[in-house]
Amino acid sequence: MKTLRRLIYGEVMAKVGFATMGFVGLFFFFDLVDELKWIGQGPGNAYAIRHALAYVLLLVPGHVYELMPITVLIGTIFVMARFAQSSEFTILRTSGLGPFKALHTLLGLGLGFVVLTFVVGDYVTPIASRQAQLIKAKYLGEAGSQGITGAWLKESHGSISSVVNVAALGGDGQLIGVRVFEFDAKGKLTSMIRAGTGEVLDDGQTWLLNNVQRDQFQATAANGRPQIQREQLPEWRWDNNLSAEMVSVALLKPERMATVELFNYIQHLRSNEQASQRYEIDFWKKVFYPLSCLVMVVLALPFAYLHLRSTSMTSMVFLGVLLGISFFLINNLFGFIGNLNAWSPWLAAATPGMVYMAASLVAFGWLVLRH
Repeated sequence: MKTLRRLIYGEVMAKVGFATMGFVGLFFFFDLVDELKWIGQGPGNAYAIRHALAYVLLLVPGHVYELMPITVLIGTIFVMARFAQSSEFTILRTSGLGPFKALHTLLGLGLGFVVLTFVVGDYVTPIASRQAQLIKAKYLGEAGSQGITGAWLKESHGSISSVVNVAALGGDGQLIGVRVFEFDAKGKLTSMIRAGTGEVLDDGQTWLLNNVQRDQFQATAANGRPQIQREQLPEWRWDNNLSAEMVSVALLKPERMATVELFNYIQHLRSNEQASQRYEIDFWKKVFYPLSCLVMVVLALPFAYLHLRSTSMTSMVFLGVLLGISFFLINNLFGFIGNLNAWSPWLAAATPGMVYMAASLVAFGWLVLRH
């Protein structure tokens, strides 16, 4: 059994690695072509080709994470179909590899891909994505944010609540274009702070804002106009519970964040009575997405039981590509539909995987057990 497992594992891992390298190389080329338009841009034309290459390389872990279920499916289908075409799988069956042993063998391999996908998506990708954004910020001036208005966050201090807007993330994690609106218990605006730049200090609970304009709104004067007291300050320390990670989650794509960071940000949104449906769906997608590798290896197993002597391997690979892309599209589609219809976040994230798992088990039962 060890020999059979070594044979199947070696073949599948080699083909999955080859498919992953092919897709990643394609995405690397497209990203580099798209990045060439920024060459010579930024302060002092600082953004050079080496910075573009470094930026595109740092995007590779994110592509690997997104492509893993697809490449696992393609690689496993290729191996299973080739075994069926060359009658190798027939020999393996006569050697004692029954249907359930074959399923158990592939599930063990799938668990390895699950662990690999989780490590890449939860540890490597967040670090690489953050470094990529810092390269853009350092040499082009700022990192792209979500939407033209930047990121909006809410913070409460007892009876006082604050709404914070950060336009963009600058070099070395610097906050650019910070605005803080403070409200009293009755919901009246009491002060407004504008700062050109800022940074989150090491304690994680203090922002040091630079070039600050602070407006305080006081009671209405005798002439019926509100009194405004304006201050121009070189620095201002603002105490809050918004960490640098929370700002990063709000500014950058949530799917590029670690699961723990997303969970903490969701708890922050809930504690401040803000909508968290979108981030909860992304959180559960990050939980279930690595498990889709198990679905893919089960979906590929029935191909070993097909009669493929007159079928080209190109057709099988093309079918694997179509199945993988369809899973990717449906997975994203259910995320948007679940957000629009306020579905349970875990259900919106898990439904595509459950549907494909049911389809693969039905195919396995029909092709393997009955035939």
